[in-house]
Amino acid sequence: MLETIEAASPLTFCDAASAKVADLIREGENPDLMLRVYVTGGGCSGFQYGFSFESAANADDLRVERNGVTLLVDPASLQYLSGAEIDFEDGLEGARFIIRNPNATSTCGCGTSFSVGEQQAGEGGCNVGSCH
Repeated sequence: MLETIEAASPLTFCDAASAKVADLIREGENPDLMLRVYVTGGGCSGFQYGFSFESAANADDLRVERNGVTLLVDPASLQYLSGAEIDFEDGLEGARFIIRNPNATSTCGCGTSFSVGEQQAGEGGCNVGSCH
């Protein structure tokens, strides 16, 4: 059974990210595509984020829908992504998807890998309201 979350989601799928995904789906000419966000071991900080397009969801995936676009997260990744914001930024450092993850206690310079563990006071936290 697929779970679709529209309110009170454990993740925030920002407008800028959903708009960029919608553009990429239009370019790919496959309206059935969904964006999967996942976490794997590796990277310079211990874990790393990954993104892929898929045309089918797994039965146990969390589905977050925003502006007609679906974001998929598997249960193993969700434990590391709960409370995170998935955003898109086009700035001086280039265009990229950004994950603001309150579970990350440290990140690498490029923002694609992170570590988890005991957080110090004032560390981590989701920048609620920062979605564009």
